[in-house]
Amino acid sequence: MDTALAALVSPDGTLAVRVTPKARGGERIAVEDTPEGPRARVWVSAPPEDGKANAAVCRLVAKALGVPKSAVSVARGDTSREKLLHVAR
Repeated sequence: MDTALAALVSPDGTLAVRVTPKARGGERIAVEDTPEGPRARVWVSAPPEDGKANAAVCRLVAKALGVPKSAVSVARGDTSREKLLHVAR
């Protein structure tokens, strides 16, 4: 489990992420320090069409958190780079 990522999940189970679809160099997650505080960035190789990138983001975050794929879903931002994910525990 990625403890830095797990620390960003709020008590109500939400996680704000910034997504970069069609990324070269493989799929990865990083926690960045921003003026607003720490934020998760997710790079996926899937294109942003037909929900492919959203599915890849959910799969990658679930793997990093050690939860089933079905436990992570997009709560807000289906067509945006800024997404709010819901993580069921």
